[in-house]
Amino acid sequence: MNAPVKTNRLLVAVGLDLGLTLASLWLSAQARLALPFGQDLNEPNVALSWPVYALAALIWLVVLSQFNLYSRRRARFREESRALTVAVLTALLILAGALYMSFRQVSRLQFVYFGAINIALLNAAHAARFAHRRAGKSREQWRVLIVGAAGAGRALAERILAGAPGEVTVIGFLDDGLPMRAEVCAGALVIGRIDDTPRIAAETAASEVILALPRHEQTRMLALVNQMEALPIQISLVPDVLDLAWFKTRVEDLNGIPLLRLRESPLDGPARAIKRLMDLAFASLALVLCAPVMLLIAMSIKLDSPGPALIRQQRVGENGRLFEMLKFRTMRAAAERTPPAEPHKRRDDPRVTRVGRFLRRFSLDELPQLVNVIKGEMSLVGPRPELPWLVDRYETWQRRRFAVPPGMTGWWQVNGRSDRPMHLHVEDDLYYIRNYSLWLDILILLKTVPAVLSGRGAF
Repeated sequence: MNAPVKTNRLLVAVGLDLGLTLASLWLSAQARLALPFGQDLNEPNVALSWPVYALAALIWLVVLSQFNLYSRRRARFREESRALTVAVLTALLILAGALYMSFRQVSRLQFVYFGAINIALLNAAHAARFAHRRAGKSREQWRVLIVGAAGAGRALAERILAGAPGEVTVIGFLDDGLPMRAEVCAGALVIGRIDDTPRIAAETAASEVILALPRHEQTRMLALVNQMEALPIQISLVPDVLDLAWFKTRVEDLNGIPLLRLRESPLDGPARAIKRLMDLAFASLALVLCAPVMLLIAMSIKLDSPGPALIRQQRVGENGRLFEMLKFRTMRAAAERTPPAEPHKRRDDPRVTRVGRFLRRFSLDELPQLVNVIKGEMSLVGPRPELPWLVDRYETWQRRRFAVPPGMTGWWQVNGRSDRPMHLHVEDDLYYIRNYSLWLDILILLKTVPAVLSGRGAF
């Protein structure tokens, strides 16, 4: 896609969003007059002056741009919708503050109508844009030519085809090690040799050429970049080390030298502070509210079988540090002190007490971990807290789950709990780390409630 066409389409997309935002302001006034809520107002009381429209347009333009709604292509509409909704809510907060300092006469109910209408209209517009691309009717469809059919190149194509069907087209591969027309994956064929990249990119009207060659081909890659400099095509590089895909990375400029920072924690700076504040607030409140229930549980355990009500288990925490995790005892006292012979829980484990079986079913045995959260050893949401002897069996890639604190609940718990094998727990943990956000934490907490009440996968 050449630059002028791309710019024109970007302007159309921005213009449509701003137009729908201004239309939402006007519709909110009509809704305030028509709907039977709040005090009766006449038309002059709900009509908005032109500075309000101008202020809203400016705020929405800046905020939507800052949230990369126009510069980043998302593979799934739910990702686009989430980013769009958060952006609109942020813009609404800024507009509310601006109106408080200037146009205080705007009805609060009308402001709520505006927010709801705006979120609905913008999501509908972006959904239509996604559907248009997926149907293959849009000229915005991204056409990718991949140089290198082994390792990183093949993995890249598989992810493109799995994540954005219809929106991104893999034209084919250029490779010297496979015969022409050889199928690499899902219908993507080798259509030429590496030295033919500039010519084939121009002939196939590629939007982007992705160089996925091994490190020893670095000189060749630089030569290809220089040869394609005059073409209106996006050029990208993929590291040949596939393990980099598991790390959170950041590109940083060091006095003109680009650096790819690896092992960036998703909880650095403000993100860690916000997560810690949320942990302290919710865990402290939950501990106070659950104290009577925890006392009853402790008494029930003592009456059901001899031994302590509370046990301490050594677990592996953030950065591999060991800590003692608190739990209510659910097995006979002697069994709790004996390391298990197998890594997975059994539904019919004879060591589990009657009270323990009930506690496990509804995860009540984990309530004492609120103390671990307050101490900072755990978080409300995070990877599964693992036993040291299981960690000793981990492969290298599995140890990346210790980049953040373990959690009382997590992506693993809302996706199957004890029903899932250990290696899938680790994959869930890595998914959480790679995609961490405050929104994801809130989503997991909301999903935990029905997961716990259903008792699915808990034994």
